[in-house]
Amino acid sequence: MENSRLKAFKNGLIKENPVFSLFLGICSTLAITTCVDNAIGMGIAVIIVLTMSNIIISLIRNITPDEIRIPVYIVVIATLVKIIQMLISAYAPSLNTSLGVFIPLIVVNCIILGRAEAFASKNNPMDSAIDGIGMGIGYTLAVLTMSLIREVISTGGFIVSNPFTTEKIFGITFIPEEYCISLFSSPVGAFITFACLAAAVGAYKAYADKKEAEAEKAKEVK
Repeated sequence: MENSRLKAFKNGLIKENPVFSLFLGICSTLAITTCVDNAIGMGIAVIIVLTMSNIIISLIRNITPDEIRIPVYIVVIATLVKIIQMLISAYAPSLNTSLGVFIPLIVVNCIILGRAEAFASKNNPMDSAIDGIGMGIGYTLAVLTMSLIREVISTGGFIVSNPFTTEKIFGITFIPEEYCISLFSSPVGAFITFACLAAAVGAYKAYADKKEAEAEKAKEVK
């Protein structure tokens, strides 16, 4: 049981990464990955909503009629998103302004609804929570990686700020300003970064699958 739960958690990181493997939530990913601060804020919000919605939907799965299960899922997700949005608006207004409409759009994020339908509605709360955390972290790593690449190439470095006070916590510069490529702060740069990372993850998955198949074949020969 523990091995299966660990495998389910790890799947969300690379093998079934919601952004680079399942290609879910791409719209918000392309839009908000202009800086590391946005990625951290959005990632934490998605982790919380995904984990809590998975748990709640798993708890009510046996009393939810099949005919209205999708509307019920959306109501649960929308309620959680509204709570998160109100907290961000109250305590991190700069982050709320930066992310804008993409916070309430978490309600229709394919990752959240997809995991509710594909996993939480068929499994117990503990397994659903682990799946939510794994998928949420996988999404966060995806947007964080894209944001880091885009911000470094377009500005020369990156800055991490306190979302509650907007004070700079950490910043570093890698590239002189005259060598920066501002294209990467635009939608075109987002698509280029996404394509390169998705290709890299796809190549890694193909290599891992090949090694796994070879290992299975070696066991059969023995």
